[in-house]
Amino acid sequence: MYKRLINLPESPNNSFFLWGPRQVGKTSLLKTLYPNTPFIQFLKSEEFFLYQTQPEKLREQVRQNKWKFVIIDEVQKVPHILDEIHYLIEEDKVVFGLCGSSARKLKRGHANLLGGRAHRYELSGLVSAELGPAFSLERMLNHGYMPRIYDSDDVQLNLRGYCSDYLKEEIFAEGLVRQLQPFNRFLEIAALGDTEILSYQTVARDCGVSSPTVKSYYEILTDTLLAQYLPSYTLRPKRRVIQAPKFYFNDVGVVNYLAQRGQVLPKSSNWGKAFENWVFHELKNYIEYSNRPEQMSYWRLTTGVEVDFIVGHMKCGFEAKASARINADHLKGLRELKKDHEEIENRYVVSMEEISRITEDGIQILSYRDFAENLWFGKLF
Repeated sequence: MYKRLINLPESPNNSFFLWGPRQVGKTSLLKTLYPNTPFIQFLKSEEFFLYQTQPEKLREQVRQNKWKFVIIDEVQKVPHILDEIHYLIEEDKVVFGLCGSSARKLKRGHANLLGGRAHRYELSGLVSAELGPAFSLERMLNHGYMPRIYDSDDVQLNLRGYCSDYLKEEIFAEGLVRQLQPFNRFLEIAALGDTEILSYQTVARDCGVSSPTVKSYYEILTDTLLAQYLPSYTLRPKRRVIQAPKFYFNDVGVVNYLAQRGQVLPKSSNWGKAFENWVFHELKNYIEYSNRPEQMSYWRLTTGVEVDFIVGHMKCGFEAKASARINADHLKGLRELKKDHEEIENRYVVSMEEISRITEDGIQILSYRDFAENLWFGKLF
């Protein structure tokens, strides 16, 4: 098992939620960190039905066994158990580790989210620093970030099982969509649009459904932690900027399968899009795992000039360019950004160049390996 970099407490004295999509390793991580802790799993049918019908049994068990720390896996499957958890936190000072792959049921059912009594953590797929010597960019851009699939030699079979069993059948079985066929078409269109600016109207036309339906489909992907929006940076614009968000799946292997890319090869257009997804994955997880305050966004003028990622309020700008030779065209976005936002502290191009260098106007062109190493050592911002 890989050593994960998420900063969970060794001896929790405060309850917490650990969110993350299926198969990123949440359960394995919790069992490794807290091996002697009572572990309730709602994926087990007998435990699901017991607490679904008799949630008060949790209180009885906790008090009978004098438990002070309890882990509950897939907590979203029994939303009303959170009332019992809330009571035990307040009255018995019990600490809970609550693990889940979707907050959708809890949000939509107005479930008790403990009113700030539990810290929030989010685990994603593997990042370069967790892989160490096992890190391979080509393998990561083809297999994705989920540990079991990254290590697999039969990636297509595993991705097909994940996408069919989880993305489609389970979402349909949970009643999150009423018809599976248009949702299947939506998944393909959404994957083709990974890393791009989102237009509900365009996707709705391609899928043959209404814009509100498409919007609800995107919300399903974000609520189940399979993807997320990247907002536009619109603070103090000097020129007109695009305001629509971009959309990123949280696993590039899933994108590859749904978009029917096949093998992603260097120098191809698919490699460039997969490379951008990976840079996004590394940046957002560094911010999450380091408990940093910065948010991420992108910047794009209506003329089409763009910078892929802005960290914080112009702390850094990043361009992801999967090219082995960076030229002036690749630097145009960062140079235009400097004109509008002179306060920008650092500008980077993450590339396939072998040797990192700095341009005369201070743009740092990083090899992807130097980017990953410097990022996780805290040297970029």
